[in-house]
Amino acid sequence: MHIANNILKHALRNCYFLNGTAYAGKSTMCAMLAERFHMVHCGENYGLDEMQAVADPQLQPNLCYTSQIKSWQDFVLRSPEEYERWVEGNSLELAQFEVAELIRRSANGQKVIVDTNIPCELLWQISDYDHVAILLSPQSMSVEHFFDREDPEKQFLLSVIRSCPDPEAAMANFKSCLARINSPECFEAFQNSGFFTLIRQNTHEDTREETLAALARHFKLDESAR
Repeated sequence: MHIANNILKHALRNCYFLNGTAYAGKSTMCAMLAERFHMVHCGENYGLDEMQAVADPQLQPNLCYTSQIKSWQDFVLRSPEEYERWVEGNSLELAQFEVAELIRRSANGQKVIVDTNIPCELLWQISDYDHVAILLSPQSMSVEHFFDREDPEKQFLLSVIRSCPDPEAAMANFKSCLARINSPECFEAFQNSGFFTLIRQNTHEDTREETLAALARHFKLDESAR
């Protein structure tokens, strides 16, 4: 079954998307926008457990990868090239689940804010300029600060790395994986996507309110709805 993009765009008209590189503030902004403007919050990996339960290894091999590996050490010890292929494949497979889930979550007319990895090319097909924003950080920031957050997924991966026979080598390898998917080429591709873009320049100043205001203006969110 194929659903035309104009139909999907109409069905997703109440959804607003944040995409970009790691440690650029997507999770923080997603949560703040949801709270400030009473939006449905679809944070990082929202609905993933159900999506993986439905996934078929023949149809969604990347999405089923983590349920088939022998140990999570295999996950962090893959080569950067393997990791990049998995991330790209996973994003495409998840996009189909995300679209279906977001149509359901926005069906009552309430605005939805989404921390997503849906590729920009697809977002152009199913959404509009003022419904998508790209948040970026330099590669060094994306890699070196990746584990500086308390969310369970990243802390779990950190514990896996520390459990490897050679934790230092495992960490170096995983940082190479992160550098691969947050490369200058990826940064440039996001920056040239045509979407509204904000770049995080440092981690020392608290610019959350400033960034939030910029996103609210771009998304044309009604301040009176706060």
